Formats: sequence, structure tokens, C-alpha cells
Amino acid sequence: MKEPGRSDIAEAYRSIQSEICERIESADGKGQFSTENWEHHGGGGGTTRIMQQGAILEKAGVNFSGVEGVLTKEMAEGIGADVSPFFATGVSIVMHPHNPHVPIIHMNIRYFETTEGTYWFGGGIDLTPHYVNPDQARFFHESVKKVCDRFDKAYYPKFKKWADDYFYNSHRSETRGVGGIFYDRLTAGEEHSKSDILEFSLAIGRLFHEVYSELIALNHGKPFTEAERQWQLIRRGRYVEFNLVYDRGTRFGLFGNGRVESILMSLPALAAWEYNHIPEKGSPEAATLAMLRKGVDWVSIGK
Repeated sequence: MKEPGRSDIAEAYRSIQSEICERIESADGKGQFSTENWEHHGGGGGTTRIMQQGAILEKAGVNFSGVEGVLTKEMAEGIGADVSPFFATGVSIVMHPHNPHVPIIHMNIRYFETTEGTYWFGGGIDLTPHYVNPDQARFFHESVKKVCDRFDKAYYPKFKKWADDYFYNSHRSETRGVGGIFYDRLTAGEEHSKSDILEFSLAIGRLFHEVYSELIALNHGKPFTEAERQWQLIRRGRYVEFNLVYDRGTRFGLFGNGRVESILMSLPALAAWEYNHIPEKGSPEAATLAMLRKGVDWVSIGK
């Protein structure tokens, strides 16, 4: 069986982008994604699709890219590769809702190769609630684990720990949210072909709209106060901190002179940084902070 080439992978990712946008528009009920096609200075380009001020989503971005160029020294050092021509394609998604009880969600699936023949897949999916609901965190992790287990029983525990370590604001000593999975440099071996890894990548892509549509349905009708809205803005600020300080995709794009608007589409429309904000003891906000730590067994929590 012929293994997928870069054009096959890029086309599969582009189809995932279209599928997700259709499903999210249906879940929102009002918002529509605008579409902007763009070109990359080194070759190739992408399509950025943005929803703003929907009924449920304040800002949502679904970005597809398929670009080529030459790795700069900074880019190469950031991803542990040699300076060489490269091709990269992927889909990156972030959703910021109006209602503080609807969580932020992020998903990224990507493929990278060099002209020297090196290639790998990477990506993941993670959930960032403004208020952690243990039952919903368990539902999210159970859903992710089921997809992982279909391909390899070792994937979920390995990639879950990787997400705990990766989506971590070390300067705050807190995880960005309740995690999920994160993986990088996944290549073919004795157990999995390149086609297998691509199918795993696409399965994570399809899982995105399934779990997020459910979380929207569970939470978007809940009332919220101005104080809860302010807490949401503060938590969004933490999200911004991670993306600008630690996120590899953001740094790769900026160091590579990529399209800034598409790179920074993950940032919320509004965020806040309140000096030395400390939630009241015993409050729901304090309870959420207490759960933003590594190593939580979300699949078993509450059982």
C-alpha cells in the first residue's frame, strides 16, 4: 500500500477544516466563519477561517496551512532539526465562548518534513475551562482516551502526561486547563505505518467537534454574573501568557516570519490582567485553581 505523501496529508487536513467549520456553525446557531486565503513567502499558503460574535462563540479560529521554506537557525533550534528546506501542513483551532461556563478548547494536528527525508506528525487536543467541572473533564478525557486506545493503548497515558507537562504555565505553577493529549515527532515504526499515524491524527481532528458540540450544549444556556465574566477574562489572560511565552507553534510561526494574523488567531478578543488577583477562599474560582495541576487522573475522578 502506498504511503501518503505531503499533498495527500495536506488535502486530508483541509477537509478536516471544512468539516469542523460546518459543525461548529451548526452548534453556534448564528455565527458564520469568514474565509481568508493567504500565501506564504516561501511557498504554499493557507486558509484562515474566523467566527466573531456568534451566539455562543465570541471568537473562534480554524486555521489550515500548507507552507514550505527554509528553516532559519532559530526555527531549527526550536524544533530540534537541521537548517534545511521544509514543508509543514496542519490545522489549528481555538474557541473562546461568551459564557464563562463554556470552556475554551484547542486542537492542533500537523505534519512536518524536510527535503532530507525526515518527517513527523504532531498535535493534540486540550480543554481549558474557566470553571472546572470534574464530570465534564472526565467526559472529555474518556472521549480522548477512546480514540487513542483504538490505535495504541500506550498513546493516552503517554500523551496525557506530555500534555500535562507541555500546557503548563511554569511561572504561575499551574496547568493551562485540565489538559488532554499532546504528542510530537510521531513517525512510522514496527507497530504503526505512516498511514496509521495519519489516521490517528485525523481521528483526533474529527473528535474535536464531537466533544465540543456536547460541551456547548451542556453549558451555553447557564446564567452567569459580571464577577464570573471578570474571572473568565482573567483566565483568558493566563491563556494568552502561555501562547505567547511557551507555545511552540506560535514561536515557530513568528520566528519564521509567518502570517501574524493567522498565528495569533488563538488569542481571545478580550482578556484581563488584574494585579495580584487572589480568589476568595472556598469560592468556585479557588476550587478551579486548586485543580489546575499536573497528574490528575481525570478519567477516574468522581468515580
